[in-house]
Amino acid sequence: MRAFLLSVVICFAFAYVNAQNPVSPVKQDTTAKLDTIAPAKYVNQGKIAGKKAVYRSLIFPGLGQLYNYGLVVDDVKNGRTQGKRVGQKIYLIGKIGAIYAGGTMLVMSYIDNNNNYKRFLRELQYRQAHNGTPDPNNGLTQYPDVNALTVAKNIYRRNREVVIISLVGLYGLNVLDAYVTARLKYFNVDETLSIKLSPSIINTNTMYGYSNIAPALKLTLRL
Repeated sequence: MRAFLLSVVICFAFAYVNAQNPVSPVKQDTTAKLDTIAPAKYVNQGKIAGKKAVYRSLIFPGLGQLYNYGLVVDDVKNGRTQGKRVGQKIYLIGKIGAIYAGGTMLVMSYIDNNNNYKRFLRELQYRQAHNGTPDPNNGLTQYPDVNALTVAKNIYRRNREVVIISLVGLYGLNVLDAYVTARLKYFNVDETLSIKLSPSIINTNTMYGYSNIAPALKLTLRL
C-alpha cells in the first residue's frame, strides 16, 4: 500500500514539473519562398494617349492632332505598322489646317461684326445727343431712320455672339477630335470578328394547346 501511494505521488510530481516547463515556439521556415509570380498590371495605352492628346489640345488648338501625328510616325519608324501611312498623315495634317482655317475665318468675322456693332452704336449715340442729326464722319447718313440703325446694331451684336459660340464649339471639337483619334489608335479589332444575320423562327408560349410560331432574325456575333 505504501509503495502504491509513493508511486502516485511521484507521478503527480513528474506531471507538475513538466507543466511548468515553457513550450518552445515552433520556428517558421524562412527559407521557403513563394513559387508564384504576380501578374503584370494592365496598362491602358489608349487612355494614356487620349489624356495626353486632350491636355495638348486644351493648351493650344492643334497640338493634340500633332501629337497623334507623332504617334503614327513613331509606329512607322519602329515597324509596328506596315507602309508609310501617308494617307493617315495627310488626314491628320489636314485636320490641323482645318482647325486654323476655321478659327481664322471666325476671328475675322468676329472683328468685322464687332466693328460694325460699335459703329452703329456710336451713330445712335450721336443722333441721340444731336437731336437726330447724322454724324457726318461715320458714313451712315444713308440711314435716316433711327429704327433701321437699331435693327442693324442688333443684327451685328447677335452675329458677334454667334461667332463667339462658334469659336468655343470649334475649340471643344478640336479637343474631342484629338481624344477620339488617340483612343481609336489603340482600339484593335481582331480579324476573326464577324457578324452573321440569318432568318429564324421563335416558338412562343402555347395557348389552348397550340404553339405559336413567329418569324425572326438570328444575329450571330463572333469575337
